Amino acid sequence: MMLILIYACGLRRSELLAMKPSAIDSKRGLVHIRFAKGKKDRQVPLSEKVLLYLREYYAEYRPLIWLFEGQIKGQAYSGRSIEEVLKKAVGLAKIKKPVTLHWLRHSYATHLLEKGTDLRYIQELLGHASSKTTEIYTHVSTNQLRKIKSPFDDL
Repeated sequence: MMLILIYACGLRRSELLAMKPSAIDSKRGLVHIRFAKGKKDRQVPLSEKVLLYLREYYAEYRPLIWLFEGQIKGQAYSGRSIEEVLKKAVGLAKIKKPVTLHWLRHSYATHLLEKGTDLRYIQELLGHASSKTTEIYTHVSTNQLRKIKSPFDDL
């Protein structure tokens, strides 16, 4: 569930681990990220599909304080443990390339850009103060470049 939420909402590891159940606004379909990098709050959309997974997760684990708690109820999940979860998932998926948690956030931004989302919205969703930071995250894929039609073809 943690990996799904990082990718589905473009979260930083620290944002995920500091999240409380109250951050999930199921009625409005939003996730409230409080005191993110730079001590700024932001909201990101929450997909219906992810909400269903979150409800299953919540029903099974019933977190007390943090949305994701460690072995001891009421204590936040550790950053090191989530790295191990990712490592195990990568192994199970037989992915040979190196993968990091931050790459999930990067993929979120890249996939939004590839679907036509304006860079300014992506900047807002990621919580970047500068558009230059967002541009680094959102490299254009070669597949998208190949779809661009030369104006010469219209002559």
